[in-house]
Amino acid sequence: MERVLAALLATAAAAAGAAAPARPPIAWSPIPYPAARRAAMADYSLRHYGRRAFRLEDPKVIVQHLTAGPSFRSAWNTFAADVPDPELGERPGVCAHFVIDRGGTIHQLVPLALRCRHTVGLNWTAIGIEHVGSVPGDVLGNARMRRASLRLTAWLRCREGIALKDVIGHNESLRSPYHRERVARLRTQTHGDFPASAMRVYRRALAAHRCG
Repeated sequence: MERVLAALLATAAAAAGAAAPARPPIAWSPIPYPAARRAAMADYSLRHYGRRAFRLEDPKVIVQHLTAGPSFRSAWNTFAADVPDPELGERPGVCAHFVIDRGGTIHQLVPLALRCRHTVGLNWTAIGIEHVGSVPGDVLGNARMRRASLRLTAWLRCREGIALKDVIGHNESLRSPYHRERVARLRTQTHGDFPASAMRVYRRALAAHRCG
């Protein structure tokens, strides 16, 4: 981890002092998000957050995820399928705004103006970024993925005015001051990807990408 941290800090130091992070190259790889999915997202938001809406307005959080799958294409297929979840049988299906593949290509799947279902309790205000991999080291130890992730996150954070502390791993979701959930059985649900130990390394590097 010390070697990874040193590499992260070196990458971040190179970006320090820039006026503001520039938009990185992003491949537009949209999943279907027709009117029916928007309506399902609005209904989901009403049930879980108390307000019927499908638009993502003034996001306050960026959540980092791991796909736990082998490729960008497998993640895309999962998100495009829009199948009910196995726990509550609810639609819309899961999705994320971005997926970063092992080669460092950033794919955008959903416009930032729309909500995606990626983090219980935070979908109403969070941008979701998936990384192809199973453990944080798959990202932090891959120079191309790490660089792409930091560039994308820095650009989004500065563009939306999101605080550094509100760039979190999925495993940190319950700690967010923006977490809210009306369904009692889900109020303590989170996932294991990107725990605090990995995110401390990530945020330390991200801090060098200043917003001007």
